[in-house]
Parts: sequence; structure tokens; C-alpha cells
Amino acid sequence: MTISYEMPALGYEVEKKMQTQNEKGSVANLSGSGFLMPDTNSFGHNFRDYDAESARREGVENFYRANHINQTYDFVNKMREAYGKLNRMEMSIWECCELLNDVVDESDPDLDEPQIEHLLQTAEAIRKDYPDQDWLHLIGLIHDLGKVLLHPTFGGLPQWAVVGDTFPVGCAFDESIVHHKYFKENLDDSNPLYNTKYGAYSEGCGLNNVMMSWGHDDYMYLVAKENNANLPSAALFIIRYHSFYSLHRSGAYRHLMNDEDVENLKWLRIFNKYDLYSKSKVRIDIEIVKPYYLSLIDKYFPAKKIKW
Repeated sequence: MTISYEMPALGYEVEKKMQTQNEKGSVANLSGSGFLMPDTNSFGHNFRDYDAESARREGVENFYRANHINQTYDFVNKMREAYGKLNRMEMSIWECCELLNDVVDESDPDLDEPQIEHLLQTAEAIRKDYPDQDWLHLIGLIHDLGKVLLHPTFGGLPQWAVVGDTFPVGCAFDESIVHHKYFKENLDDSNPLYNTKYGAYSEGCGLNNVMMSWGHDDYMYLVAKENNANLPSAALFIIRYHSFYSLHRSGAYRHLMNDEDVENLKWLRIFNKYDLYSKSKVRIDIEIVKPYYLSLIDKYFPAKKIKW
């Protein structure tokens, strides 16, 4: 079951101001919020700068080459069929959080900290600015839990099949997708069924009817949906599309969206600010915040153990 929430007026102001920095270009203080967007990531580079010289640059590019070659329409269908059964194991949301302690996302040019640190940084930043939207705090905590697909318990999928920016499969690959050049080696790029603007879809069909590249976003969306999480539509939208940067940063694929997608995109753009810019070396005391997040898990995921 899903429920709906009204968009707070503050959200529109945040959305407009999140894209601007102060005149000195150092830090932008969002009006009405306490969250400060840093000018650089933990390596001293601009966020999402895939050309910056760093120890991670070559590895990130190699990751995207493998990702873009292998993420085909048929591959996604097979992954959804295999993992959509949710028959790997049963565990609580918090147990899943703890499984991510040893996971580092090879596609991320901004951070090399364990994922549990990023989850809590995101959730706590949202909590400060939106104290009344507790469902959004929880999404900050759980949005990346699908990265457990990297864990041996789940088959230890390769990084290219779990992390990185996501994009629709079954239609043309938009040029705004990072390292777009590697799609030339993707079989779908030369398939007339899938290489046009609409491909397997139609105008305004709704993103829920679009196949996204397989990874942690789509998997966690399936986990929340199939376990009947008591979350609003916007929450499921954020989980499934938070890595869909070609949409929420570049405006690509809007021709596939319906009215509900347009409304939910407003929440995703707010969330994305915290997901991206909260990445830092600032540590969160897990034991202090844990009771609060356990209460949210109980509220929105009533079952003590859920299927993965």
C-alpha cells in the first residue's frame, strides 16, 4: 500500500535555490534550511566530475564502460525475473544496513567511505531540514540498501550490475548519460526495436512502465513494493530513480513521464541534494541515532523480517 503527501511550500524554494551558490562560490546556504552544500567533494574536486584527475578516475571510467556495454533490455529482464522473487534471505532493514559496512561504490567519484556512513549522513541532513517528513528521513537511510547485491550472500554481482547512474533500456540512450560513448558497444544500440526515442514505449506511458538499467535502485524498489511497505508514492519514486541523473539533472526522458511522475520528481530533486552533497568525512554516531531510525523502520516496515 502507498500513501500520498502534499509537497511543502518550502520544497519549491529549496529546489530553486539548490542550484545556486553564493557570490564567492564556496558554500550555498539553502533558504529555510540548515544544510550547507559544500563546493567540493571529499577528494577536493567538484561533485560528479568524471574528468577530474584522481586515483579513482580510471576505475570509474572502466566501470561505466562495462556497465554501458552489458546493460541491455534482455539483461534487465533476466535480472528482474531472478531477483524479483525475493527468495535470497529474510532479514530486517537494520540488518541490511549493517551488511553494507564493507561496501564501497566503485562508480562514485565523490566518496570512498563505507556505505553505512553515506546512508546516515543523507538521512540526518534531511532530518534537520524536514523534521516533519519522517518518511523522507527513512528514505535517506534505505535508498542505497539494494547495494547488498554486491554481497556474496546475494550472489556477489559485479559492480556494473549494481551501482552507477541508471537509465532506461528499451529506447535510445540519451547523450546526457555519463560516458555515453560506450553505448556504441551495447547490442541494443544497433537494434531498431530499442534504439529510437520511444523504442518499446509510448509518449506519457509513465516511468513505472519503463525498464531501467538493473542495479540497487530497481532492486530496493522491488523489495519495498513487494514487502508492502507503508510508504508514499514519492518514496518509492525516489528509491527507484535516485540514480537516474539524466532525468533529474539533465531533463532527459521527460517524454515518457506521466502526471504522477512530474509531481514525484519534485521530491526527488529535493532528495538528490542531500544524497549527493552530504557525502563527506563527517562521521555520524550510529548508536545515538539508531533508536530513531529503528522506530521509523517499525512504522513503515511493520514486519520484523522482510524478504530480499
